[in-house]
Amino acid sequence: MSARTTGTVLDRIVADRRVRLAADRAARDEVALRALADQARPPISFAGRLREGRHATPPSRLRLVAEIKRASPSKGVFDADLDAVEQATQYAEAGAAAISILTEPDYFKGSIEDLAAVCAAFDGDPDRPALLRKEFIFDPYQVLEARAFGADALLLIVMLLEPDTLRDLLAQTRALGMEALVEVHDEDEMRTAIEVGATVIGVNNRDLRTFNEDLGTFERLAALAPEGITLVAESAIRAPEDARRMADAGAHALLVGEALVKSGTVVETARSLMLAEVNA
Repeated sequence: MSARTTGTVLDRIVADRRVRLAADRAARDEVALRALADQARPPISFAGRLREGRHATPPSRLRLVAEIKRASPSKGVFDADLDAVEQATQYAEAGAAAISILTEPDYFKGSIEDLAAVCAAFDGDPDRPALLRKEFIFDPYQVLEARAFGADALLLIVMLLEPDTLRDLLAQTRALGMEALVEVHDEDEMRTAIEVGATVIGVNNRDLRTFNEDLGTFERLAALAPEGITLVAESAIRAPEDARRMADAGAHALLVGEALVKSGTVVETARSLMLAEVNA
């Protein structure tokens, strides 16, 4: 399996990811990885958390996928020293339904060890947030790696994958007990996501060709989703009015990183974006 050329920053990221993937395989082959996956804590339902929240989730209009994000290609470094476990603990305190953990090292300054550390921090907590591996996935090894290091879900980007590859990686994800957040950017990608059987679809409001952001993207694409699809609005969500606009358009959850990492008031900001009752 391989990623397709997109004409975007994804091509550069994937080229570097491919080099690291070869090194990862050399350090830990799939047999060893599968042994780790077999010993990993069983996954919980990502979609269930996004629909129902946690006991710790305050009464609110939206669920939150709170992201551990140190940097991005478009915005540079936010916080190179961000402690993944400390940040995850604050997200859990705020009532986040899920935590997105960026594991890409070169452009986002993340690591698979961040995922393992956050997983360990919530060991034994039945009300824990679901853990999403946010990564540029194009190879079955990366799916197995996600499960081995404690992910309940992972990101699959439609723009990056041929439909058959997307379908195969989605099937592998589910066979391992996880769910995929299938990310789309336009109408064609939304149709593809639906055709391959995605049940949790993230609409990215950022155009990866220009980095322009437009909340209208979610409003336009959400209208195409069949009944029963769990919809996640991604990018360009910084204030309660943005969150309210996404909720009005049909979002069940928001994926937010930058606004939380830079806020200085993680719990308060998270709850305001969830449209918790005190802020609704």
